[in-house]
Amino acid sequence: MPLTLILTRHAKSSWGDPKLDDFDRTLNERGRRSADVIGAWLTAHGYLPDLVLVSGARRTVETWSRMAHHFPETATMESNPALYLASAQTILGVLRTQTAPTCMIVCHNPGIADFARRIVAKPPPHPRFNDYPTGATSIIRFEATDWSAIEWATGTVEDVIVPRDLID
Repeated sequence: MPLTLILTRHAKSSWGDPKLDDFDRTLNERGRRSADVIGAWLTAHGYLPDLVLVSGARRTVETWSRMAHHFPETATMESNPALYLASAQTILGVLRTQTAPTCMIVCHNPGIADFARRIVAKPPPHPRFNDYPTGATSIIRFEATDWSAIEWATGTVEDVIVPRDLID
């Protein structure tokens, strides 16, 4: 059975309190709306994660919590501190240790955009794929049976969505 990666950049966060540490920033209203519509879109298209890995930063946890009510309760969420502001190579390293057939990763730019570009064999035609804006989500399939075998440029993009595709 092929492996599936749901790769999501956290939704739009707030910069409201300058005293707040970056790790503790919350989603703003647009981000909360965006996370909800991306979760609904994923479910409507049958993209259901078995395991969700978040960086642990408040905005990634909140992004998932806004999406989670759309999914069956079988999706497990785990916080992985290595994903906080991670490089593409670190994201690949975390992914290679997984065992669930459908993994979702919710983390940050610039690492997630770099990872998305490098992990796929051919970039999709979506105009925002390369910069991976907040809430961007890609469905990437791999013809492999074990995440430890995943290499750069081996994924096939099945779908890409950004919140602005769904809401104004």
